[in-house]
Amino acid sequence: MTTPRSDGARPRFAAPLLTLALATAAGFAAAVVKLPLPWMIGPLFAVAALRLAGLELVAPRPARHAGQWVIGTTLGLSFTAPVVAQLSLNAPLIAAIAFSAVPVGMLCALLLRRLTGVDAATAFFCALPGGASEMATLAERRGASAERVATAHALRMMLVVAVVPFVIVQAGAHGSDQWTPAAAKVEWMHLPLLLATSLAGVAALRLARLPNAWILGALGGVAVASALALPLSALPRWLVNAGQLLIGVSLATRFSPEFVRSAPRFILAATASTGLCMTTLAILAGVLSWALQVPLATVVLAAAPGGVTEMSITAQVLHLGVPLVTAAHVLRVIVLSLSAPAACRVFERWATRRASAER
Repeated sequence: MTTPRSDGARPRFAAPLLTLALATAAGFAAAVVKLPLPWMIGPLFAVAALRLAGLELVAPRPARHAGQWVIGTTLGLSFTAPVVAQLSLNAPLIAAIAFSAVPVGMLCALLLRRLTGVDAATAFFCALPGGASEMATLAERRGASAERVATAHALRMMLVVAVVPFVIVQAGAHGSDQWTPAAAKVEWMHLPLLLATSLAGVAALRLARLPNAWILGALGGVAVASALALPLSALPRWLVNAGQLLIGVSLATRFSPEFVRSAPRFILAATASTGLCMTTLAILAGVLSWALQVPLATVVLAAAPGGVTEMSITAQVLHLGVPLVTAAHVLRVIVLSLSAPAACRVFERWATRRASAER
């Protein structure tokens, strides 16, 4: 048992352990009442609410990476050879979703800039539906406010995770797509090969200094093994639930009373921008679903402005085209990471001309 320190400071492991205990209770409660994605949404909202109420909850340092590794490993099992062949038929859909991210982000950046008056670069990187850490890093290099970018993306992720799964479940879309993973049950003899391939993928991406190495590396390593029909095992269900819990906790601990008090007008504007982004991409999903005859719920998840991890978890839990959703979000990450700096310069020039014309 950990004893309190004489100086009144919290023991080093107390806050993370308390956070995980409360998150686990919230996950059980969410599962009992049958919320969508209970092991992510329950911990996310419970821990965020307690932090906003002033409780000093913190995530264990490796929480997000561990959660990403679990989810990436599980998702990789979806990429069997038949699935990979089927994905090639959906290449136009995947490309259309990925490359729409920049123009949609620009549209939302215009709204955010008009509502808040922030500089063009800050508005641009706040509005792009990319990864929070990657967008904050690119924003800092461009001289934008990395803090506001991180705030906008934390809020976006929470809103998307709250709204999109709920809407899809209420629409009755659960289980509309069928897919068979490379391994559906735990095979202890084959589990070492699964772990080895996933960790090899992580190591390769980390050595290459590529973003999202813990999820994309694990996913890629296991996907290659799945496509080659190597004997693999599924991860235990409790570990998959734990991965979702860690993702929820890592998102929730970005919120604090200071988060809300620091810039309430900016937070309201970022909420409006996220709403516009979700609406625009949902309309795009409807058009693509109709034109290409792909189930609407799957395309909505593939186009939703959430992260690879969160939207892929949603697809997996709801059995909605996991490989297609994952491929669309992975390609979006690549497109945004490569094109965002140049697109930001274009947006800044356009915003400057627009501001001059309005004077």
